[in-house]
Amino acid sequence: MSDSPRRFFLTGCASGIGQHLAAALLARGHRVWATDIAQAELEGHARAHLWPADRVTLRRLDVTDADAWERVYEEAIVALGGIDVHMNIAGYLQPAWICDAEVADVHRHLDINTKGVIFGTRLAARHMCARGEGHIINVASLASLSPVPGLALYCASKYAVRGFSLAAAVELREHGVHVTTVCPDGVKTPMVDKQLDREEAALTFSGARLLTVEDVAAAILDRALVRKPMQLSLPRSRALLARLADLAPSLGLRARPLLMKLGRRRQQLLTRRRATK
Repeated sequence: MSDSPRRFFLTGCASGIGQHLAAALLARGHRVWATDIAQAELEGHARAHLWPADRVTLRRLDVTDADAWERVYEEAIVALGGIDVHMNIAGYLQPAWICDAEVADVHRHLDINTKGVIFGTRLAARHMCARGEGHIINVASLASLSPVPGLALYCASKYAVRGFSLAAAVELREHGVHVTTVCPDGVKTPMVDKQLDREEAALTFSGARLLTVEDVAAAILDRALVRKPMQLSLPRSRALLARLADLAPSLGLRARPLLMKLGRRRQQLLTRRRATK
């Protein structure tokens, strides 16, 4: 990524990937418009970690609210003089077997993970197409490449994010706007930590290790922002397995018992480690 200061708009900055990315961008001298529905937590973290007030603006944004998007985005454009890079990071995950899924969680997954990304991309695209340049980065998941039993609602929302983002990438390229879909494996965030005791989420933990927010941030900062690929999946080994399962779903069906066993064992190990801290 260029060292010259740029203007970034981020969602989901009160915790996890968004929080770490906002801090990393500020450390590199960029200007950041950091948003989250949890404004108090966002402001508290910014104060505690001395985020530079002259280069960061903190705003409450409910990504499911299209009208709020319009207000906050227009304010950011006016205050910053434009937005160079837009990152849709805010997300929601609640594991459940399909028969047990609550109607409210159907809405939450689609409203936050899918509609939130669409609302943000739509506004960013309008602004950037008018300028003839820009970069939109949408965080999806490896669950958008291969179905994950126990996370059907999450998969549905992230498959939609990936499909929408890839279509947008083709549509907007002729206007000088790049769209990158980032598809990480499970990431050690507060959202994923809450799944440690959920059998439905076992496949999330079936890899050798969870990614860290540092892993994902480094991939975005040093690869996505530099190369502007249509899609960036990580880690490569798990992405390949996801691709194979997508090409031949029956393979995933046969591998499921082993992966569930590995994931459950990993959940138990991580739970024990957390208990000893």
